[in-house]
Amino acid sequence: MSSNTAPSTALSPAAARLLLVGVVVLWGVNWPVMKVGLQSMPPVWFAAARMTLGAASLFAVLAVLGRLKLPTRRDLAVVFTVGGLQMAAFLVLVNFALEHVGAGRSAVLAYTTPLWVTPAAVLFLGETMNRRKLLGLCLGLGGVAVLFNPLGFDWTSRAALTGNALLLAAAFSWSLAILHVRVHEWESSPLQLAPWQMVLAAPPLAALSWFTEDWSAIAWSGGLGAILAYNGPLATAFCFWAVVSVNRALPATTTSLSLLAVPVAGVLASALFLGEPTTPTLLGGLALILCGTVLVNLADLRGGRAAGGRDAPPTPND
Repeated sequence: MSSNTAPSTALSPAAARLLLVGVVVLWGVNWPVMKVGLQSMPPVWFAAARMTLGAASLFAVLAVLGRLKLPTRRDLAVVFTVGGLQMAAFLVLVNFALEHVGAGRSAVLAYTTPLWVTPAAVLFLGETMNRRKLLGLCLGLGGVAVLFNPLGFDWTSRAALTGNALLLAAAFSWSLAILHVRVHEWESSPLQLAPWQMVLAAPPLAALSWFTEDWSAIAWSGGLGAILAYNGPLATAFCFWAVVSVNRALPATTTSLSLLAVPVAGVLASALFLGEPTTPTLLGGLALILCGTVLVNLADLRGGRAAGGRDAPPTPND
């Protein structure tokens, strides 16, 4: 394994936004994919399998590239934060919730991270909220509120209340990881740390599944194999590396607000592949979220142009 510990540089903003588009599409489509997969496999075991396949994929890539290395002492903190909160906790909470909540609605609530990230980023990270970004935040969260549609929610259903509460807890867990990634001083790159974060997440997930779930209930099939293949190399290995890289390169508020586009893709994919209904309320909420996402990114682009050449742009890396 390489012993190189030179500090890792961040992606350029343009590359980060390109990666973000890929994450939005792949993670959006994965909501109905997960919903179908959970009909054949218990939720915690599904999360453990996803982490294991993702780690194996990235270890193989790094070995071929000759860049496989152990995390440095400084990077251990972000390994534990991302592996424990963004991966293990988030996936367990989401997978349990998907047993009670539709894929489209789950995607919306799981991406309410701006509710937690934005005030914390302003208070503790010194990020600024200009008028355009503030308007984008209001539009995006307004879209989430419209999609959630509290007036149409069955407040008497214990399963529905539990599922929705789990999704909000998942969003909060991921928010903590977003904030830590933004302030962490990296030595290794996100690509080099990602498989170790997945290795950290997989054993406790497998142990929890062993003690709480019936593995004999797994319905192995070609379809389940295809679902796991999508979730391992793509939705886990690629997307978790990509989103951490994006977190490093863009402000925390921009990242969390831009990821609201994932539930837009998730709702549309759920309607297309699972037949979940589309309504005027749904379409209106999606439009608000997309407008908010565009405004936030335009505010960042305008700020970058205003900065001119005062700061040299970061060197693209993993």
